[in-house]
Amino acid sequence: MADYFGSCLCGTVTFEVQGEFESFYLCHCQHCQKDTGSAHAANLFSTSAKLNWLSGADAVTSFTLPGTHHSKSFCKLCGSALPGTQVAGLLVVPAGCLDTKIGRVPTAHIFSSSKAAWDGVGEVPEFDGLPE
Repeated sequence: MADYFGSCLCGTVTFEVQGEFESFYLCHCQHCQKDTGSAHAANLFSTSAKLNWLSGADAVTSFTLPGTHHSKSFCKLCGSALPGTQVAGLLVVPAGCLDTKIGRVPTAHIFSSSKAAWDGVGEVPEFDGLPE
């Protein structure tokens, strides 16, 4: 059984996940684009792992888009995405909030038909830091 640790950007919220993830999806749906402000969400999913808030549980809030199963948990102070349990029996952990390395690659891209028009288009330069 693996243990994963994570936190929000400001450090107020810390947590531990005990157990394994069954899948790791990069979701390109329009809801995930909106709530991440990016091309896709990167979420790990588990039906058996346990989430333990180590600090800042009172700073965690959640939003569920009315009429959908789309939900997001986040830190009230810094806005960082955090694990959520809004869907019964399912733990959803944003990969970027983990401080522990993830020992797996994404399972799949999902909702690719909604991919942002600018996502993965052409050769784009890469920099190790901010460009000069």
